[in-house]
Amino acid sequence: MTVTLPWQELPLNAFNEAQKAQCEAFYQILLAQNKTLNLTRITEPLEFLEKHLWDSLAGLWHLPPSLTIPPSARVIDIGTGGGFPGVPMAITYPDYGITLLDSTQKKVLFLQTVIEQLSLSSVEAIASRAEEMGQTPQHRETYDLAVVRAVSSPVTCLEYALPLVKIGGIALLYRGQWTEEEAAQLAQVAPQLGGQAIATIPYETPLTHSIRHSVYLQKTHPTPPQFPRRVGVPQQRPLSF
Repeated sequence: MTVTLPWQELPLNAFNEAQKAQCEAFYQILLAQNKTLNLTRITEPLEFLEKHLWDSLAGLWHLPPSLTIPPSARVIDIGTGGGFPGVPMAITYPDYGITLLDSTQKKVLFLQTVIEQLSLSSVEAIASRAEEMGQTPQHRETYDLAVVRAVSSPVTCLEYALPLVKIGGIALLYRGQWTEEEAAQLAQVAPQLGGQAIATIPYETPLTHSIRHSVYLQKTHPTPPQFPRRVGVPQQRPLSF
């Protein structure tokens, strides 16, 4: 039985009718594969709309005025899992060139199916670790935007993201709750990685009124060559100040 998305309950003006059809197809593929791949705990239609589609795009909608994303931006979604926020971004902003990065080969194979069936011609899925990608010349400091959603601590996420971002580019961390301690630590650690904290924007999800935060940093100078550190170290020994 096909489950349809209740668009009328949560109007998403970002999507035209063709893009809604792509979201529907994405949802069906996700439901079909989720039982064996454990891609997400969020499978109810309305939850999917709010907590996956809407939430994936909110970080772009709240972009501070001082930051800009080029129309044909090169974007990397680090630890994408089931494709969030990268796939909703790819549907909404088809001119973006998006790399979906995950360390689990089975999830990447799923994403390659999504890319093919949704005809997302400017999207690729890669099975690798951010620590490895950040030290690879064809990826290091080449992205306009790196996004990290629900992966690890803020400082660890930043060590994954900033080495991949070009000077002038943006690292966007999707967070739930946010503390002054986290903000202070991130602001102090960012310069070690070549970045600067720009803004943290809080907002509510439209239906459940849950608090979310988008944390924006800008790449201001090259990341020192020792970062990111080898696989596993950023999570085991987060940078401090």
